[in-house]
Amino acid sequence: MAAAGAAAGGAGGAAGALSRVPDVEIDGDGVFKYVLVRVRAAGGPGKDVVRGHGWAEYHADLYERAAEELAQQGLDCECLGGGRLSHRPAERKIHVYGYSVGFGRADHSVTTEKLKAEYPDYEITWADEGY
Repeated sequence: MAAAGAAAGGAGGAAGALSRVPDVEIDGDGVFKYVLVRVRAAGGPGKDVVRGHGWAEYHADLYERAAEELAQQGLDCECLGGGRLSHRPAERKIHVYGYSVGFGRADHSVTTEKLKAEYPDYEITWADEGY
């Protein structure tokens, strides 16, 4: 019954779906590509999310998977850019750097703020240098 009520919510249902989208989904260790994605509910405000995984050969692989998952929830998205993450959990450090050939450089300062909220006890740094 609750699912039917949520579905009947229309825009409210989409806004609820947006609030359930995690701000950060990254691998727990290693160096890997990431994308910064703006997610929107139909006709509503958006939020930026970070997606980074070692399985991705290209930044587009990350974006395409995120777009598919979000579309299943009735959400739209656009890629704002990409880069790389170096996640070293033993040292409690994440470094954000580089760029995506296809999408351009993400705003690493935005990515860093998202990561700091998710990993408050980490040292998180960024630089525009590197690929």
